[in-house]
Amino acid sequence: MNNSASEALHARPNGSAAAAILSAGIGVLSVAILAIVADQSPTFKNLMVIYKPTGALSGVTTLAVLLWLVTWGLLNWRWRKKIVPLTQVNLAAFVLLGLSVLLTFPPIADLF
Repeated sequence: MNNSASEALHARPNGSAAAAILSAGIGVLSVAILAIVADQSPTFKNLMVIYKPTGALSGVTTLAVLLWLVTWGLLNWRWRKKIVPLTQVNLAAFVLLGLSVLLTFPPIADLF
């Protein structure tokens, strides 16, 4: 048996870690998207006001955290016993993080 086949045979499932990483990327992107939607839609903005001193940001972050937790739970449930390619998951998470930074950067966010 070659070395890579031996390593694959004894590899531990990493799906839970992959779920945590990818769901974090999805969570940060959801903050950016929800913030843009709240800025553009007065109705949605009013729905997002949970705590008046912070305005719509209170609802945007609360909803984004809920989306992150639900995504984490679902991905963990599906991947917990699997070996997931972490390189691809990390790349996807960093792309989502990069998009969220770009979408919250004022010159880009103001385009919407």
